[in-house]
Amino acid sequence: MSVNPLRELPSVDALLRSRGGAELVAKHGRAAAVEAFRGALAGARQEGTARSEAQLVDDARRRLERPPSLRRVLNATGVIVHTNLGRAPLAAAALARVTEVAGGYSTLEYDLTEGRRGSRHDHLSGLLAQLTGAEAGLAVNNNAAAVLLCLAATAETGEVLISRGQLIEIGDGFRIPDILAQSGATLVEVGTTNRTHLRDYEQALSERTRAILRVHQSNFRMVGFADQPALLELATLRRPGVALIDDLGSGALLHIADMLDEPTARSSIEAGADLVCFSGDKLLGGPQAGIVVGSTEAVGRVKRHPLARAMRIDKLSLAALEATLELYRNPAAALEQLPVLRMAGEPASNVRARAERLADRLGGDVVGTTARVGGGALPLLEIESYACEIEGGATVAARLRASDPPVVARVQEGKVLLDCRTLTDEDIDLVPAPA
Repeated sequence: MSVNPLRELPSVDALLRSRGGAELVAKHGRAAAVEAFRGALAGARQEGTARSEAQLVDDARRRLERPPSLRRVLNATGVIVHTNLGRAPLAAAALARVTEVAGGYSTLEYDLTEGRRGSRHDHLSGLLAQLTGAEAGLAVNNNAAAVLLCLAATAETGEVLISRGQLIEIGDGFRIPDILAQSGATLVEVGTTNRTHLRDYEQALSERTRAILRVHQSNFRMVGFADQPALLELATLRRPGVALIDDLGSGALLHIADMLDEPTARSSIEAGADLVCFSGDKLLGGPQAGIVVGSTEAVGRVKRHPLARAMRIDKLSLAALEATLELYRNPAAALEQLPVLRMAGEPASNVRARAERLADRLGGDVVGTTARVGGGALPLLEIESYACEIEGGATVAARLRASDPPVVARVQEGKVLLDCRTLTDEDIDLVPAPA
């Protein structure tokens, strides 16, 4: 009569009393160790195989010491602002500021001069005004929140005019009409999908109109028989009680040679917008944030709206954003120290040199590629780049993702491409050789 090998499996208590089990309890706590041993035993029973005490302890240790879910990866995709990989890497100055603020107490909502409660919105208002030409500014947790808050503060229960060609969908299925509906305002579409004229807005204006919203088509471009009125033209329709809101999306603060078609917040303010919204973690190169700048009166209404507290930015993001914005006081420093801008503007010869280094290490070939800005910005911009090409396709790509640190690459025509525009000099030494 055969003996069921599963009957020989030790109990959880026996595993806890073992030398290896005691070490896991000391390191991770009894409750966590018990759960890990139960999982290890359940795995053995499911497979129907006997396992020794040492094997079960090793299984439990792997369960307890697995890497964290949110972890650093090496971006070898050639997409600079990669939405799925955390968007913009932060500058060293931003990281240092976060460490300083996170390690102790801070002036988040305290006025040192007056010795009383202050506002977190005051930290950025003057700096944003200086950089954009606006009168005031504030930050919230992302740009969708910024748009929603601006609409709620200016047009709740009223109507908002928007061109049909600007009813866009942004990342993860969020659509402008849905955001607008949540603000309590009523959407009024004007013009057609491809062409909207100033007279379309004029004809739609009514006593119920509270805002005109322009949304920059940051993640696509409409070419051919297409037209939209400029913001300067829309500003001629402003009247008391009607706000002109410009949603820029990507958040460029500088005009860079290859990004000339990307509007800046300053250009929108100069054109007459009452409120301008943009992201902090795309072309601006900072942490996740939504930024609102505009007139003192309009920004004040946004600050005072009840939703402002629900959408406020946390102290760590605020610290990183302030340090990022400070770099823009000197455009040369911003171009050099902000990783997003540095990667986008780096000479192709430098990228090729990194690709050659990596190819020498991995035994691959250097191939020309096209990098992208990503993050829903500048969809037509193609950036010359170079990659290390290696054999292995999806199998090797999966192996790279399982390495430490994980490497995320592209697979193209059965080859793995490690694009070196988004890999730094330090990253090159961390990419493992294919087995």
